[in-house]
Amino acid sequence: MKNNKTNVVLVTIALFVATFMSAVEGTIVSTAMPTIVGELHGVTLMNWIFSIYLLTNSLATPIYGKLSDRIGRKPVFLFGLAVFTFGSMMSGLSNSMLTLILWRAVQGIGAGTIMPVSFTIIADIYPFEKRAQIMGLNGSAWGIASVVAPLLGGFIVDQLSWHWVFFINIPIGLITMLLIALYLHEPKQAAASSPLDVAGSVWLSVALLGLMYGFQVVGERHSNLLIVAGCFIIAAVGLWLFIRQERRASDPIIDLSLFSNRTFVIQNGVAALISGFLICFNVYIPTWTQGLLGLQAAQAGFAVTPSSVMWIVGSFIAGRVIGKLRPQKILFASITTVLIGAIILVLLPGQTPFWGFLLISAELGVGFGLTITSTTVTTQHLVDPAIIGMATSFNTLARSLAQTIMLAVYGIVMNATLAHGVARNHDINLRMLNALINPHTAKNLPVALLPTLRRVLASGVHNVFLVALLLVIVALLVNAFDHRKIR
Repeated sequence: MKNNKTNVVLVTIALFVATFMSAVEGTIVSTAMPTIVGELHGVTLMNWIFSIYLLTNSLATPIYGKLSDRIGRKPVFLFGLAVFTFGSMMSGLSNSMLTLILWRAVQGIGAGTIMPVSFTIIADIYPFEKRAQIMGLNGSAWGIASVVAPLLGGFIVDQLSWHWVFFINIPIGLITMLLIALYLHEPKQAAASSPLDVAGSVWLSVALLGLMYGFQVVGERHSNLLIVAGCFIIAAVGLWLFIRQERRASDPIIDLSLFSNRTFVIQNGVAALISGFLICFNVYIPTWTQGLLGLQAAQAGFAVTPSSVMWIVGSFIAGRVIGKLRPQKILFASITTVLIGAIILVLLPGQTPFWGFLLISAELGVGFGLTITSTTVTTQHLVDPAIIGMATSFNTLARSLAQTIMLAVYGIVMNATLAHGVARNHDINLRMLNALINPHTAKNLPVALLPTLRRVLASGVHNVFLVALLLVIVALLVNAFDHRKIR
């Protein structure tokens, strides 16, 4: 689908800006959340500000992927950016937590287009052998965002107001839309002869909503088992109805024949498993450096920054070896790199110096970049060009689902370990452990109890990383079943 009229450089810049805008969103809102809660008085609804965004983002992803194959990347990308920008504007105008949650849902619907359709456009305008390097550069937006977002969020909240955390997306979104509208040119799409698979979209959304919300409830400290069971039953029924619909749909939203391709299944399975480990690394390393080393939040966040920088290196390596080596060999090298870092994290003592995390983060970043980039590019290469959008969106969805599910699992492991530690040490409680993770409140804890509190927290983090290590081992085993060559 290459077209000489497309300005490849400006379109690539636009995709980078859109990815950066999406990457900044989560962290910058987290920075502003204490101020938002204080002004809108909604501490009990706080988690929904993040959860609803992730839910609607995931629900929209496969739909955008299918639409990008049917009507073109450009109109779908522009529509998603428009929805995201409008949702950002209305979020900034919100005057209650419920209103903000509603517009965050709209934001998430728009954001669902950014990652899968960006990767699909890259597949359209770059040759196979260069695609991985460009995806790596585009992915570096996440690394830059991890550094910039906390600083930018703090500045906006202090100098302007929390509303501008959302308003800042408006000019960025409009500029990105203008660049795509002017400089991305696609061949005119032939009108689809078959109807859109609306029923498939509905049943897939029901299945995803039940699954993701069920795991979110499971991850809460006092989860309602009836609600959890109900969510999983809804997810199972939705999945069954979705599969039944896709088998008879003339143009399914996800072509089930893709799953007869072993390499496709393995590539996406490995991407999901490594993404499950990645979310553990991103969430629990800052918890470790704040709670056990007593670092401030901004400095603790920098512990994972080298991984984002070295992600680019991993992507460039992927670009060099894709097409020359079998997918299995590439993933064996990348998963082994992640496995080494995962084993080190499990064996590290609680008081490991900060520079140690920088080294581990850099080593893991190479593995993450090589794994995620190569699985994305290989997934696209395995399918017919007419369904690249579908395949890319499924890859994105698999990774998002894995992260959602594993966050709940990690929460269960952490909460169970901390509860066990409190039960064995009657002079401490969970309130103290929560205070320990925040350097501002940790200084108010009794000095005599700090060693015990840190020991219990270290045990919790250790158990979480032990579970995450199992994911990497499973990924290595899954990859062993693939023997396909890519030409």
